[in-house]
Amino acid sequence: MAIIQNKKARFDYTIEDKFEAGLVLRGWEVKSIRAGGASIKESHIFVRDGELFLLNANITPLKTASTHEKADPTRTRKLLMHKHEIMRLIGRVEQAGYTLIPLDMHFKDGRVKLEIGLGKGKKLYEKRQDASKKEWKRQQERLLKTRNR
Repeated sequence: MAIIQNKKARFDYTIEDKFEAGLVLRGWEVKSIRAGGASIKESHIFVRDGELFLLNANITPLKTASTHEKADPTRTRKLLMHKHEIMRLIGRVEQAGYTLIPLDMHFKDGRVKLEIGLGKGKKLYEKRQDASKKEWKRQQERLLKTRNR
């Protein structure tokens, strides 16, 4: 079950494949995520030296956070995946023009996991088409609902 979702990602990108990665976090960050104080709306994933990093994910520190450690809410966080998965992702990103997008953050067996989407950016006309299809489906459901009464 997703705790934090990036709804904007599915609007801006066509997601073709999904992966799950762990995150290197500090204790106060896990507590804040559990309390719902995180946002991945403006974040993105980049590759450096064969490793994946999450940039601009905002995890707001709790008021009861540690006093001996200075909290940086938007620090760069390392993603944990198997080496062969990372190499496959890097190949797809560099050759085919794909982008890595954080989709949601959730807990699995007590650990924070990040769902990563491999996708391509949508053009403006594609976004309009998707919005019109969604609106048409809503209208159909309304008509069927009133007809069945």
